[in-house]
Amino acid sequence: MISKVQVKAEIGNEPYKTVITAGEKSIIADEPPAEGGADRGFNPFELMAAALASCTAITLRMYAERKQWATGKITVDVLLNRVDQNQTVFTRIITTENKMDEANSNRLIAIANACPTHKILKGSIDIETTLG
Repeated sequence: MISKVQVKAEIGNEPYKTVITAGEKSIIADEPPAEGGADRGFNPFELMAAALASCTAITLRMYAERKQWATGKITVDVLLNRVDQNQTVFTRIITTENKMDEANSNRLIAIANACPTHKILKGSIDIETTLG
């Protein structure tokens, strides 16, 4: 399991276009036109929801493979609803291509709740900030 991750975000003069890198990989983040951006990439809230969705899907696929469950395609939809500055609700909907029985469906929910990103979001988070 990964315990340390380092990413870098760099923003130049193009309004809100941000290049995010992790090692040799990169993605673009941006804001929608209504916020002054050009919608060239995920906005920060979409990136957060994407982290939960992708971690859940990967965790479920790994578990299903170990159990040799024929789930077919696994789809994870995540809705991030920022109720106010102090409350955010993630709604996660998991769909498997092949119908699972109730016991296995309940197990998949338990496994989804054990994905590392879910645990981080539900746990205590400290953010230490310095100027370089």
